[in-house]
Amino acid sequence: MLTIESLTHLGMGRASDGRSLLPRVLPGEEVEVAQDGAVRIVTPSADRVAAPCRHFKSCGGCAMQHAADAFVADWKLDIVRKALHARGLDPAFRNIATSPAQSRRRAKFSGRRTKKGAMVGFHAKGSDTLVAVPDCQLVTQMLTNILPALEELTVLACSRKGEIDLTVTEAPVGPDVLVETDKELTPQLRIELAAFAQNQSLTRLVWNDEPVVTINAPVQDFGGAQVVPPPGAFLQATKAGELALLSAVEEVTASASRIIDLFSGCGTFTLPLAKRAEVHAVEGEPEMLVALDRGWRDGHQLHKVTTEARDLFRRPLEADELRHYDAAVIDPPRAGAEAQIATLAQSDIKKIAMVSCNPVTFARDARTLVDVGFSMPWVQVVDQFRWSPHVEVVAQFTRK
Repeated sequence: MLTIESLTHLGMGRASDGRSLLPRVLPGEEVEVAQDGAVRIVTPSADRVAAPCRHFKSCGGCAMQHAADAFVADWKLDIVRKALHARGLDPAFRNIATSPAQSRRRAKFSGRRTKKGAMVGFHAKGSDTLVAVPDCQLVTQMLTNILPALEELTVLACSRKGEIDLTVTEAPVGPDVLVETDKELTPQLRIELAAFAQNQSLTRLVWNDEPVVTINAPVQDFGGAQVVPPPGAFLQATKAGELALLSAVEEVTASASRIIDLFSGCGTFTLPLAKRAEVHAVEGEPEMLVALDRGWRDGHQLHKVTTEARDLFRRPLEADELRHYDAAVIDPPRAGAEAQIATLAQSDIKKIAMVSCNPVTFARDARTLVDVGFSMPWVQVVDQFRWSPHVEVVAQFTRK
């Protein structure tokens, strides 16, 4: 018999034998492990609950549905706290902002043909096994409702022995679907896909990099501005999570009249901030900036927004280029923004709102700013990826 001593940042339980990492267990539980690796809970934790989704044990989409919400919240806060402590940082933590169940508005499903038709779902953890998820508790009702249609689409789009990816994004007037497949898009197939999109009330259907049909513009609302993101473009996973991050960013930049938004994407922060300040948006993907610019031009009562396509990893904005701005917003990918943070540290910018989806690189970049005299009075943890190990962070940095 083994005792679970703690959880890793991925939600695996460290057992008392010093070598076993076990899934779906909680600290303090006593367990038995069969020869085939199956885990039996002998003494359950008081924090153990019945999983709300019937697919939990087979699907690899969630890791923590067996734990109470309060436990998961504390665990995620501790992930961020440990990353910061490792860099000698100890800011105040605000209450975690957790998105509700069935609120994920974007998901990447996999599709595969079967003898009777097709299957669409998520893969089992660490496996090629595909699991259908008709009662998924993560995604919005719109995404759940479209699953039968995605099976029909898989029959059209997938080869006999292959597998396709189906990225579905909820838009106000219908689903926006991106198909990634190695099957050729023939003229006849294009006709069939256009009819399919019409029958299923899709807003847009894109085949790899090629738009097949746009029936209605798949707009996303960014602070009142209507933006049509490029197919498969980054979007915050839930609306609740987006609003939590935006609220913190607006608080940090409240007194600024000129703001620079680094890694701006399609304007998640740029356009809401433009309601009260001038904003310069910098992003490596030109297509995202085109969408942002159109949203700004079609918006109402927005301050001036300018855009710049630039690879901020290879060519970060230098300190002299930042001298015109009162505040910066930076939301880099998981790798963080080590080079750009270094030039922000050398600049005269007084306030920085840093958003991150990786506590480790966030802590590294935060240390750089603190070392040159920035204070970090608070950290806000945002849990958009409910029941998963993923966690997001936003924090205020103010130059002393």
